Amino acid sequence: MNTNPLLKEFNTVLGTVPFEEIKTEHYLPALKSAITEGLAEVQAICNQPEAPSFSNTILALENSGQRVSTIAEVFFNLNSAETNEEIQMLARDFSPLLSEYRNDIILNPTLFERVKSVYAAADALDLDQEDRMLLDKTYRSFERNGALLDSEAQKRLRNLDQQLAQLSLQFGENVLAETNRYELFLNEEEVAGLPDYAKEAAAEEAKAKGQDGKYFIGLQAPSYIPFMTYAQNRDLRKKLLLAYGSKAFKGDEYDNQETIQNIVKLRYERANLLGYKSHADYVLSERMARSPQEVWDFLAKLEEVALPAAQKELNELEAYAQAKDSIDKLQRWDLSYYQEQLKQERYEIDDTKLKPYFELNRVIDGAFAVAQKLYGIRFEERKDIQKYHPDVITYEVKNADGSHLAVFYADFFPREGKRNGAWMTSYRSQKMTEKGDQRPHVSIVCNFTKPGKSTPSLLTFNEVLTLFHEFGHSLHGILAQGKYASLSGTNVYWDFVELPSQIMENWCYQKECLDLFADHYQNGSALPSEWVEKLKASATFMEGYATVRQLSFAKLDMAWHDGLPSHDTVSEQEEAVFASTALFPAQEETNMSCSFSHIFQGGYSAGYYSYKWAEVLDADAFELFLEKGLFDPETATKFRALLAAGGSEHPAVIYKRFRGKDPDPKALLRRAGLLG
Repeated sequence: MNTNPLLKEFNTVLGTVPFEEIKTEHYLPALKSAITEGLAEVQAICNQPEAPSFSNTILALENSGQRVSTIAEVFFNLNSAETNEEIQMLARDFSPLLSEYRNDIILNPTLFERVKSVYAAADALDLDQEDRMLLDKTYRSFERNGALLDSEAQKRLRNLDQQLAQLSLQFGENVLAETNRYELFLNEEEVAGLPDYAKEAAAEEAKAKGQDGKYFIGLQAPSYIPFMTYAQNRDLRKKLLLAYGSKAFKGDEYDNQETIQNIVKLRYERANLLGYKSHADYVLSERMARSPQEVWDFLAKLEEVALPAAQKELNELEAYAQAKDSIDKLQRWDLSYYQEQLKQERYEIDDTKLKPYFELNRVIDGAFAVAQKLYGIRFEERKDIQKYHPDVITYEVKNADGSHLAVFYADFFPREGKRNGAWMTSYRSQKMTEKGDQRPHVSIVCNFTKPGKSTPSLLTFNEVLTLFHEFGHSLHGILAQGKYASLSGTNVYWDFVELPSQIMENWCYQKECLDLFADHYQNGSALPSEWVEKLKASATFMEGYATVRQLSFAKLDMAWHDGLPSHDTVSEQEEAVFASTALFPAQEETNMSCSFSHIFQGGYSAGYYSYKWAEVLDADAFELFLEKGLFDPETATKFRALLAAGGSEHPAVIYKRFRGKDPDPKALLRRAGLLG
């Protein structure tokens, strides 16, 4: 009898992952067994005596390898949210096995002939829109991943994929190791300016690390950001910024420069092998922005408006800092500090005032209340769902009629085994099966300020925005209503996937929404109306600079992937790209690329522009809610249909059905206050 929980049906509450039964040693044998099973399913398709059809080939392939997908999702989610040395070592075995498995399917000539046969006969088949989308996507996945190559080229492709899988893992491990190993212990005088919540958290961290009476400052966001925003000690701000900016850029065992060079070269070679000019051309052939030139043009148009605004903002900030503290020249490590000081003076609003109104559990309740008012769904905490860490909170999501809709996991606090940042992920996709509608299991993972000794977890406003952002992604998964897993939920074009997340942030600036949850954790008083107005007014503060910063990251991503790099070293390449948007002098000790996990570890290579691209969509979409009403049932119903559609149609068609027109590019500039 098989005792490996990953190789059995999950006999758990709502079919959830049995995290508490899974041991690290279960993963590798389970994956190998699942791969054998998955390849047998593929072989059965190839051995079909009947002529290829949509059902016996395309649909059968879509439904194959489900156990492989489940095991991979569980394992790699843990490697991001709750990793350790053992799991990281295991990941180095996992990635090549999965890469080889995918290639064994895509590069199977008999299977491809069957797929090609169905694809060629598509017009004569009785297919609906979603069937046709699945057929097109299946055929393109073969074509785009080497099925048309000769055997020698396919062999090289397999080798490239193996190497890229390993390099991406190595990149992420190095960034995590660098983040975790930095420790700065300070005395009372050195943390002057820090709000009480940040000092309390820093004191508790220091005590946990055996330095009672000191204050610990690290590179995790809940520690780093308050220090850079409030610490009066300019030299220490500089020290911390240089430490943050030099992650994996020190020429030691965690250095990522060679890793980047190798990833970029191998991605370029892979694209060439498949008939594309560059990795960017390869990626963008399946995006709303269809070519590198379209992305460059999009970024240039935004830069034309944002750069002069950013320069003006920084001139004002420098004059303010010189008048206030007689500093000679505004430096990068001064930005957050003086930005916060000026913002407080101008708008009389700051995180120390706001945080008491944003207690984590109340903000969660607020996000749930918004979802209920928009879509009629509700979230009920379940204590009987297994979890991978005690911090995780588990919920069942239900429709208005009480029927089951989804499972939702939430994991909010930083720890050594969790990478920085915030993300949404999935343990099970929505799809239609013979038994009916298989509902999804989704999760959000964040790194928020932990509860202190005397205070609960109180969020900064930026953390509130982050929670709503990731919650928006999760709603895209939760409300999915498709036939096929590969087209369901967030399985959409990458430059469309940020629309559902970014639009949710807009509600956080509206009093009607804030009244649902923003009350003082001690006395229950509502966030004052005048503060809400100041919050809205301050939303566009330094927006020119913030836009230019995002554009510079998008340009850096494109420069790495639109052809081969034009410079020999990582530093030279980065400096050349940043030259046109550099608003501060370059710091030779720092390098963005070496910790740019989005593009070298995550899925954003040649895709970082999509944040700004989707901002155009979300600004345009939210204008309709502002016009019709924040919780207008008709608008919400139409937007739910957009979310439910997933990738079943081209996103431009889905968006236009919701909005009644194409998106207005000026909507983003209007919201950002960048239109004169």
